[in-house]
Amino acid sequence: MQDHRRRFLDLALRADALRFGEFTLKSGRSSPYFFNAGRFDSGASLAGLASCYADAIDSARADGSLGEFDGLFGPAYKGIPLATALACEYSRRGHDLPVTFNRKEAKAHGEGGSLIGAPLEGRRVLIVDDVITAGTAIREALQIIGDAGGIVSGIVIALDRQEAVDPSISRRSAAQTVATEHALPVVAVASLDDLLTMAAGSAALVDQHARLLAYREAYGSR
Repeated sequence: MQDHRRRFLDLALRADALRFGEFTLKSGRSSPYFFNAGRFDSGASLAGLASCYADAIDSARADGSLGEFDGLFGPAYKGIPLATALACEYSRRGHDLPVTFNRKEAKAHGEGGSLIGAPLEGRRVLIVDDVITAGTAIREALQIIGDAGGIVSGIVIALDRQEAVDPSISRRSAAQTVATEHALPVVAVASLDDLLTMAAGSAALVDQHARLLAYREAYGSR
């Protein structure tokens, strides 16, 4: 497993962003684990998370699976702190990137509009978010960026659950669907496969491995 993947999972466990138990998802499924990026709620945890994101992105650029970009876009709401933290991390690494994010509702007073931050026109943008569940938020972001004259270079997320949206129709995950529909690379810092590998090799998590594996068999993508 790549170092940034293990670091991310360790950080998520310490921050209680990754939890085990019985969780009812929006889809109605009962999941043995739950990921909530909102639990990265301190400067130190966000800085550590941003470092994992940057390493995942740099790895994807190095192997050619992600192209060039010159801006970051954070979809409201969780994408906003993620894109901002990532911009700070890249600045620390000597690469200053502009950041843009959207409001859920357009502002009619002051500067107005639905976008905050750097202009998007003519910019190659990397969308930064936590997960892709049904793809709705990503499709909205693609529309917003396109309407503002930007070009989307790719999408980076924290965790790919590698979960089929509807196994009765297709075993393709939401991330795979978005990547295929829009011909865009989707980079995940870590995935369910990585979590399974970690659980199998950890005395503290080994009891979770069978439950994770059963869930993957029932709902996992192919």
